[in-house]
Amino acid sequence: MTDQLKASLRIGFPRMRKETREVRDFLPAFIARLHRLGAQIVLEKGYGSGMDITEGDYRQHTDGISFASHEAAFRQDIVIVLRCPAEEEMRLMQTGACLISMLHYPTRPKRVEFLRGLGLEAVSLDGLKDDSGRRLLENLRAVAWNGMESAFRILARTYPDPGFESPQRPAIRVTLMGAGAVGSHVVQAAVRYSDEALHRRLAESGVPGVQVTAVDYDFTAHEELMRGLLRGTDILVDATQRPDPSRCVIPNRLLADLPAHAVILDLSVDPYDDTFGPYPVVKAIEGIPQGNLDHYEIAPDAPDYDSLPAGVDSRHRRWVASCYSWPGIYPKACMEVYGSQLRPVLRTILERNGIASVRPAGKFFERAIARAMLSRWGAGEANPSGSA
Repeated sequence: MTDQLKASLRIGFPRMRKETREVRDFLPAFIARLHRLGAQIVLEKGYGSGMDITEGDYRQHTDGISFASHEAAFRQDIVIVLRCPAEEEMRLMQTGACLISMLHYPTRPKRVEFLRGLGLEAVSLDGLKDDSGRRLLENLRAVAWNGMESAFRILARTYPDPGFESPQRPAIRVTLMGAGAVGSHVVQAAVRYSDEALHRRLAESGVPGVQVTAVDYDFTAHEELMRGLLRGTDILVDATQRPDPSRCVIPNRLLADLPAHAVILDLSVDPYDDTFGPYPVVKAIEGIPQGNLDHYEIAPDAPDYDSLPAGVDSRHRRWVASCYSWPGIYPKACMEVYGSQLRPVLRTILERNGIASVRPAGKFFERAIARAMLSRWGAGEANPSGSA
């Protein structure tokens, strides 16, 4: 089959109205590829400008695209935007249109209900999975490396005498909760300080390296064992996937055992949410704030702690590195990854001339798309959350 398909679907790409540093838009080569596949492309005016990409850069790759208002970008057959739009933006969409975004169905039941009430179809990017349940759109390396980079940057400031870069200090001790896909990248990032140049410089100066201790979910339930581990921890990393998001893994009282200079790194970034069923969603480490791209290094005396939901114990506080979108720290690199992963998915939708013709028992990517469709989302299905 040639690149030029019969599909004439209109695809809108609005810009995100999130924090100031959330500037991720799909790159020119990705947009041009979709146009060559036969789609009519509508970009919001200013698309890509947050990454210093101009309208001319997009037109240099293809002149078959148009630029329009924010509202017009939402009025297309398919709307693609990395992070979920606000409700007022989703209301701009036409009945029967399809939203492709990070939608997190299992932890956002109100969102699912709202989308269905609008008569929209949707494909949740975090729900695109292969036949074994592995996510097709993910940037787990960036989650781990960007998060660890932030944690080490903080620790370099908080580390006591003789100092972070002193050959006389002991090895940095990282305690990793969760040894899954993200956890494996954490180990690699940690032993290199998430900075190859820094790693080489400290190693050449004879500075002891990094010791990583990984514990599973079952271990964390043994309080005395955890207390002993926390007393010797410099960076505590949460990379867990909890079976019950209404229960924390580490209660706040245990954070009293962390050294005063210790840093907590939040990679699971589960939000606080009291609208989820009969029980609220809480963070795995009780009492830490949720950060974002504008503010992801949070001091113990930051006002973020005072704005936590009522009933959350935050008496014991440490420096926290937390970001809803760790891959977004380096936006262009992030969108290179997401673009390459999403390209075959969109090609499949265009080959089928629309989402309605995707077959749940069809080819590989059709099956993956069907699993992520709102119209096929039902009770009891699993879809873990994660950094966008």
